[in-house]
Amino acid sequence: MNRYTLLAILSLLLGGCHHNTGEFAPKLNYAVQDNYLKQLPAPFPPLSETERSQDWGREYAIALGFSHQLDLYQAMTAFKRAEILTPKEDQQRLLEMRYDIVLCYYLGQKYTDVTYEFEHGLLRTVTPEFPAFHDLLVILYDSYQKLGDPDKAAEVLAILETHYPDTAEKLQLSYNLSNGKFNQLKHPTPATAPIIDPFLASYRAQRKKPGTAQTLNGLLPGAGYFYLGQTQSGITALVLNGLFIAATYQLFHNNQTAAGIIFASFEAGWYFGGIVGAGIEAKYYNERLYERLATPLMHQERLFPVLMLRYGF
Repeated sequence: MNRYTLLAILSLLLGGCHHNTGEFAPKLNYAVQDNYLKQLPAPFPPLSETERSQDWGREYAIALGFSHQLDLYQAMTAFKRAEILTPKEDQQRLLEMRYDIVLCYYLGQKYTDVTYEFEHGLLRTVTPEFPAFHDLLVILYDSYQKLGDPDKAAEVLAILETHYPDTAEKLQLSYNLSNGKFNQLKHPTPATAPIIDPFLASYRAQRKKPGTAQTLNGLLPGAGYFYLGQTQSGITALVLNGLFIAATYQLFHNNQTAAGIIFASFEAGWYFGGIVGAGIEAKYYNERLYERLATPLMHQERLFPVLMLRYGF
């Protein structure tokens, strides 16, 4: 790490930069998610009295009780016990339990387990007649995307486009919004344009240009931070650079050349570090702006995949 890099980092710290950049991350409100899931109907028929009287039926009922409370760990454990006890000839109930286990994993954000359970279990055999077929595809698409497997996600999306084109379009929009895919967002479909066009217009009107922030900070240290609304950081940068410039001038004026060179070197570090820092802060400002605008939009339009599910437990 050279001197200028170190001083740039110090300058950023003084400017309050303690965050990571390069990430567009609209946040799902989990209270909204839980309320939404609890009001969804069950996809499968209720247990009959005969089924409830059997060991597997009792375990299944217990699992459903935990799942209705979204106690996912207890629910999954009971579903697995019920699955073990269920007669092999009762394929429909076994499929239901397997799906419920996958749903538990999905809601618990265990995406590797979701895909493993699907790829190595009975659910690979289901057809569109399966009551939760739509939701299973949504879960798989989102899980493969989260795991960074676009090829398998594309395979699932192709099935969705065949059977549920509206959901497929919403999922693509969800993915593009969640990941800040501006090239795709700039070309919305007629159905999504009323959602995306105002969002992009608002973002463009409020965003800050990193180049402008850097140029301003180069012309007057601190001005780039003022441009971003970071008054304290701007004052800090202005004062520190002013002090170093004044000290450097005094040292050279008093023929203290060696000390003057040292202070000039430090000032160069603060100066260029401030320029770099202003650009980074502008990028961070835009990311947080994007997140603030995209998050309520995705909640309102139910563009988070979990809010596209049609059934609960």
